[in-house]
Amino acid sequence: MVRANEEVEALLQEYADLIAISGGDAFKARAYEKAARAVGGYPVDVTRLDVPGLREIPHVGASIAEKIVEYLRSGRVATIEETRASVPAGVRELISIPTLGPRKAMVLYEVLGITSVDQLLDAVHEERLRELKGFGEKTEENILHGISLMQKAGEGRILLGAAMELAEQIVAELSGIRGCRRCTYAGSLRRMRETIGDIDILVAAERSAPFMTALAELPYTAEVIAHGEKKTSIRTTKGLQVDLRVLPPVSWGAGLQYFTGSKAHNIRTRAIAVRHKLKLSEYGLFHAKSGEMITSETEEGIYDRLGLPWIPPTLREDRGEVAAGLRGELPDLVTERDIRGDLHTHTDLTDGLSSLDDMVAAAAGRGYAYYAVTDHAPNLYMQRMTDEKMLAQREEVRALDRRYHGMRLLHGTELNIGPDGEVDWPDEFLAGFDLCVASVHSHFNQSRQALTRRLVRACENPYVAVIGHPTTRRIGKRPGIDADFDAVFAACARTGTALEINAHPERLDLCDEDILRAKRHGVKFAVNSDAHSTTHLPYLRYGVGTAQRGWLTKDDVINTWPLTKLRRFLRKGGSPR
Repeated sequence: MVRANEEVEALLQEYADLIAISGGDAFKARAYEKAARAVGGYPVDVTRLDVPGLREIPHVGASIAEKIVEYLRSGRVATIEETRASVPAGVRELISIPTLGPRKAMVLYEVLGITSVDQLLDAVHEERLRELKGFGEKTEENILHGISLMQKAGEGRILLGAAMELAEQIVAELSGIRGCRRCTYAGSLRRMRETIGDIDILVAAERSAPFMTALAELPYTAEVIAHGEKKTSIRTTKGLQVDLRVLPPVSWGAGLQYFTGSKAHNIRTRAIAVRHKLKLSEYGLFHAKSGEMITSETEEGIYDRLGLPWIPPTLREDRGEVAAGLRGELPDLVTERDIRGDLHTHTDLTDGLSSLDDMVAAAAGRGYAYYAVTDHAPNLYMQRMTDEKMLAQREEVRALDRRYHGMRLLHGTELNIGPDGEVDWPDEFLAGFDLCVASVHSHFNQSRQALTRRLVRACENPYVAVIGHPTTRRIGKRPGIDADFDAVFAACARTGTALEINAHPERLDLCDEDILRAKRHGVKFAVNSDAHSTTHLPYLRYGVGTAQRGWLTKDDVINTWPLTKLRRFLRKGGSPR
């Protein structure tokens, strides 16, 4: 289920876009963008708040709070409906394309009369966009990629985090039903894929009827697609399909292995079974000739009988895991328990939503040994950072560090990697930080050569310890930058710079395939939440899942290391910190 906060976030962001399209006040559009982000990350459910309560949310003033209340009461906001009506529907369709902003969408409408994605595709193929000021061949490439992203998103796939939230709600509901022996999610969600097509839920029980009925009657069930003894499928109010299968308890292990997938991994395991004159199905492992069941209750038992160790679900993608298992060479994957601290987080000093005190307290509650605060540096102008603000925060961090005896606090910053690879602040100022993360936040459309040189130069900076969200992608919204990442990975290995695995479900950057490539270069990694709110800190689980999909061990991940070893790495060969 999508939280009400996220629904309101989407509404306010749409209004900001509509204001920009219609030539409205740029500051007003920016105010709604800020409010949208603040509401989306606010820990309290907005449906529980009145206007005064909503005004406690950063960047939410009286007018915005009243619109939120109006939407929650009626499902619409009159002002937004009027603004929608003033903007051609075709333009609204165009701004849903990742990489195409509201201003360019309006130009396409006013100059070329484009009011649909199909018309835009025709114009791109006919090279008519190149006649427009501010458009060019690179713009056309970005638009085509954006349309591809939008079409993939329209195939019913949702982000890992949203799918996990819904799946865990359903598992909790079904686990409480009498007769439930076991209940969990399977499929691509269990494998921690970055997007999920549908959710597979498995129950072990002697009787299936109570569980099938319960799923069909959940409050967020919009449609029952199929209702049977072994399988029931529903569609939620948000359009996501959920498939429930009830297995005999004796078949739990075989069913869990089968429905977790992937299809290619299962083909490999079934082929091994055939070589052993066995048959593997969702009901168990059987003698092929006699049909006698050999084992079925646990996944471990299935794999063991096939001559394999248990293979973690995040590896089951037919990328060599079966062969590695047969050789006894499966990696001991990093786990969330191995993470000793978060090295990239923000507070309300810049674009975060929670105070320094609240962020630190929440981190301590997660049992971390260390925790870094890394607010934005001044070259991200909208954050209005100054030397004085950062130094004042450092004093606050040092004071808090003396209060939290079980967790050491690191004062860092997230630097901006400029168009030529330069970063904010001179060396003498950077030397005062415990940690510098450096990230690309702008100029995404530079040439491949320029982007590569830019990232490599940042790696070569003696004060940059981590490259944040390295490709800058936002899943389904913005493609990654076009750089030679093998050259970047080689530079990271050469300079001792870690690459971030950004755990935010919209980023998961680096992705698993890039992690596999970078690991071959000898790169080290940092799995960070990039939290802008206390509610974002648990996102770390998705970063760990992505790290596992990239075959990483805790030795590969710097924030699993003891603080003394981590500090040596952060010094990058002895540069002062």
